[in-house]
Amino acid sequence: MGSTTDKIKGNANEAIGKAKQGIGEATGSDRLQGEGAMQEAKGHVQKAVGDAKDAAKEAVDKAAAAAKRNL
Repeated sequence: MGSTTDKIKGNANEAIGKAKQGIGEATGSDRLQGEGAMQEAKGHVQKAVGDAKDAAKEAVDKAAAAAKRNL
């Protein structure tokens, strides 16, 4: 999965998780609140993975450019 896909899925999971938590609070459903919190946390992790992929790609690109300059 690409970094952009990870970030998009992460944003979606965060939004759905927050919505579930809100509905859980409104209806008094501890289960739904818990599911929402877990899904929101999953979204945070997915976004972090996307950011890490971007950082790794940037580092590789910089190293390749530096190596090319030295040739």
